[in-house]
Amino acid sequence: MSSFTLHDLAAIVDARAAGSAEVSYTRKLLDKGAAHCAKKFGEEAVETVIAAVGEDRNRFVSEAADTLFHLLVLLKARGVPLAEVEAALAARTKMSGLEEKASRPPD
Repeated sequence: MSSFTLHDLAAIVDARAAGSAEVSYTRKLLDKGAAHCAKKFGEEAVETVIAAVGEDRNRFVSEAADTLFHLLVLLKARGVPLAEVEAALAARTKMSGLEEKASRPPD
């Protein structure tokens, strides 16, 4: 197994966000704004779902990687550090998933 983590990827996103759009896909996405980054994340999420129900494991893994990357870019576009998402997850894991969902206000 790889020791590469989401923190490693977040650091790469941060570094590339500081670069030029001429050489950085990350910077190019960010320059188009949060709405564009959200759309791209959504596209990748759908591709991941489609791959998940298919037979090709490698395709699913690849699409999942794309989705995680685009989520981190979207977080960057919105100014939300990965640590804030981790804190939300940590708070949720203090109770069962069913209890946590029941505690949320209705939509």
